[in-house]
Amino acid sequence: MANITRFNPFNELARLDPFADVGDFFNGFTLRPVLRNFEIEPQIKLEVSEEDKVYRVKAEIPGVKKEDINVTVDGKQISISAEVKKEKEEKEGEKVIRSERYYGKVSRSFSLDQAVDESATQAKYTDGVLEMTLPKKSGTITKKITVA
Repeated sequence: MANITRFNPFNELARLDPFADVGDFFNGFTLRPVLRNFEIEPQIKLEVSEEDKVYRVKAEIPGVKKEDINVTVDGKQISISAEVKKEKEEKEGEKVIRSERYYGKVSRSFSLDQAVDESATQAKYTDGVLEMTLPKKSGTITKKITVA
């Protein structure tokens, strides 16, 4: 299942560095200083590895409380979602100069090759990284058949 996200052209411009390979002439010139006031939407970055009996997943979800993270396992389909709450306030003495709030939800879904045993899954969240151990369901090993 595809993960649908809203297109934001400033996300792409913030990552763009068109002069990266030109050499020393443009060294230090990027578009980032121009776009420094635009916030990049939070994203979930994944690292999935497979061993004989388990899948190991590391998901980077910085700035989120562990109570705001939801993980669902449905056979081969894994879904991770989190509610992001960000508040920023600038003051001069007692006077509020600027106040910003962002509330949103980020999610990521992916499929694995083999079904997961939901009863034996483990997950822990420390320092912005969600680490999951997803044991493979026994008896669902795919067998390759040669065609004669």
